[in-house]
Amino acid sequence: MVTVSRPGLRERKKQRTRDALLHAALELFLAQGYERTTVDEIAEAVDVSQRTFFRYFAGKEEAVFFAQSVTEARFLDAVRQRPPHEAPLEALRQAVLEVWDALGEVVGQLLPPELHLRVCRLIESTPALLATQLRRSAELEERLAEVIAEREGLDLDKDPRPRVAVAVFCGVLRVTKRLWSCGDDNSPASMRELTACHLDAVRPALAEKWRTG
Repeated sequence: MVTVSRPGLRERKKQRTRDALLHAALELFLAQGYERTTVDEIAEAVDVSQRTFFRYFAGKEEAVFFAQSVTEARFLDAVRQRPPHEAPLEALRQAVLEVWDALGEVVGQLLPPELHLRVCRLIESTPALLATQLRRSAELEERLAEVIAEREGLDLDKDPRPRVAVAVFCGVLRVTKRLWSCGDDNSPASMRELTACHLDAVRPALAEKWRTG
């Protein structure tokens, strides 16, 4: 029988402080805007010093994208673990829907999924954060292309298909996120449904299998 060790008291206190700072930061960003919120206000809301805030986050931007970093890591792992017989786009599609289905588990230990999705909308409506989002998306696309190339046994520098497929896939996700952020239903279920619907519209040429033999 495998016994999973529980974090020690010191580590649990650190996690509680981090989570409290994360919640306070996101609620303040949503209430009064990202640009107008200061680190001092976040620290004061949790009754800690500014120095304590910077022990957990490099700055406000890192707090905004903290939960998203967790979901991105889970997504990359999900793509790696998809069955090898799946075509690349199908593996990407199933992996992203798997993460949406497990959103409560993925980010639930950090914050409520509804709060996470409200922050997604905040990013879409804040120019400075949207610029960061685009940079992060480009970095994620390259990592995904590397995973797909490895899955398919391809040389990423010689075969353009992994980067093209990932670019198409991530472009669809950006479209769905923008449409979702402008809609009235901000539930995880609506985002999942919209994502699945738009991914199903991708041309079959990229959706077929690439492996030979």
